[in-house]
Amino acid sequence: MEPREKAAQLPESPGVYLFKDAGGTVLYVGKARNLRSRVRSYFTESRWIDAKTGSLAREIADLETIVVGNEREALALEHNLIKKYRPKFNVLLRDDKTYPYIKFTAAEKYPRVYFTRRIKKDGSLYFGPYFPAGLARRILHFIHKRFMVPSCTVDLTRNHPRPCLQYYIKRCLGPCVAGLTTDERYAEAARDARMFLEGRRHDLIKSLEERMTAAADKELFEQAAAYRDLLRTLEDIEERQRIAAAQGDDTDVFAYYAEPPLVAANLFHLRGGRVVDRREFYWEDLEEFDPKEFVPSLLKQLYLEAEYLPKAIHVSEDFEERALLEETLTERAGHKVEILTPQRGSKRAFLDLVENNAKHSFEQRFRVLKPTSKAIGEALQNALNLLEEPKRIESFDISHIQGTDTVASMVVWENGRMKKSDYRKFIIRGDEGKAGNGALPRLNDDFSSMREAVRRRYRRLQEEKKELPSLILIDGGIGQLHAAAQALESLQIINQPVGSIAKKEEILYVLGQESEPIILERHSPVLHLIQQIRDETHRFAVTFHRQRRGKRQTQSALNEIPGVGPRTAQKLLKEFGSVANIQRAGVEKLSAVVSRKNAEKILARLEHPPDHSNG
Repeated sequence: MEPREKAAQLPESPGVYLFKDAGGTVLYVGKARNLRSRVRSYFTESRWIDAKTGSLAREIADLETIVVGNEREALALEHNLIKKYRPKFNVLLRDDKTYPYIKFTAAEKYPRVYFTRRIKKDGSLYFGPYFPAGLARRILHFIHKRFMVPSCTVDLTRNHPRPCLQYYIKRCLGPCVAGLTTDERYAEAARDARMFLEGRRHDLIKSLEERMTAAADKELFEQAAAYRDLLRTLEDIEERQRIAAAQGDDTDVFAYYAEPPLVAANLFHLRGGRVVDRREFYWEDLEEFDPKEFVPSLLKQLYLEAEYLPKAIHVSEDFEERALLEETLTERAGHKVEILTPQRGSKRAFLDLVENNAKHSFEQRFRVLKPTSKAIGEALQNALNLLEEPKRIESFDISHIQGTDTVASMVVWENGRMKKSDYRKFIIRGDEGKAGNGALPRLNDDFSSMREAVRRRYRRLQEEKKELPSLILIDGGIGQLHAAAQALESLQIINQPVGSIAKKEEILYVLGQESEPIILERHSPVLHLIQQIRDETHRFAVTFHRQRRGKRQTQSALNEIPGVGPRTAQKLLKEFGSVANIQRAGVEKLSAVVSRKNAEKILARLEHPPDHSNG
């Protein structure tokens, strides 16, 4: 049965419809109060004037519908199916960051805290969202400093020979090394951190007061003073939050700027009457841009699963489903949520400001205005979930041809630019530790080559007592990432930020977060920076490999001549530079370096090399 005929037989009930192409791929997911009326409208030629509807209708080969009890159920189901199928005719949420949360790994023996932008069903507790993202990082810093509960990638199921830097600067109790702390002490710190994150400040303050008194009674004055300082800090935080809460309601303001197919949007978060954060969104392929569909589509994706909902959402376009979405969000939030389109006054003025910011974001992203190194550094920190903004990145790559002349390169990015004076080259020696000039056993194993290069680099830094980089970047996928991590572990370097970028797919992996690969859109300045560093690393490695290979082939050509040993070949190359220059030099000039007889023999052999073929 044709889709048009199926549409005529649909019930006049609320539900969700899915349009599919000839291959069964879902093209579009929509919801309707009346399925028959809504779906039939797509097949009336008068609607084909709308470019998007016309393009969609021409591709529809089949349709499927799901009848539900009411419009709210249809709204929720539509949202879930769009997430599942990501149809090409639906407006899909794309941005370089999502809401920031703090993850507390309650299921671990030694719970830790992490900055994250993804909530998973993994037994952990998630707190947030936090606006701005810097607030989440400040809270983490506070937990590290005051409770000494870490954010690290160290395997705490086994003991390590020594702790990382965080222990020495008193940001961690050191559960990774036997004897540095006790299970009871760590459990107490983890409980305190959890109470702090849960907002149970009163319970935490009361508990700390009791411990401070007990420590003073036992004349443990240093411990009592530590509890006292923590209490003062917590009381100050409580007071500041009370002041902020009294300043005004929470509001989100959403606006966009479009030059289809390119669109940029901004979402400003106002908390306590002040702007605390903003998010930016970009699209490159919205050929048929319709604001009446664009705005509700984004609002549904932003808020239907949000952990926290503001009391008001201001948008520049009213839309058909506004009342239904308000009702649904109000029920989820437990308080009234209004979606408004301000027309005048201070609220309209602020909406205009957000629209201007959306236009500025458009210019920055699509007119290729170069962002500052500071902005890129912050974006890189956010994208890779790093504890600190990276100031120095050291990047590694391996180069060889079928295992011969294997080399590694390391390039350095520091404070916004490539630092060529710190570039390094490595001749890969292989497992036997001897440099060779041909194919050595196991040298075509990129993983072992990466392990060797990383191990040699950071063993040298340890010997010289130099600081490790903010981030180590590996050219490759998860295999190369883990090879680098093994090399660092062999040097007892733990909790070092390490990432990798896989070729072609441009997927980023971060050590300790491999299950959450990072895919950045192609206009992202963070992706551009990482690609720049990766490409420079690759160029440097390939150049060094070609030099090594060319030198070996040249030496081989001379060493094949009877009477010319390695020393003579080296002397000739030092004098003339290449085999071609030796040929051009002639007998007289060669005779100044070797005997005339040898000079004649060398030139004759280079002019008529032996045939090594089997034919």
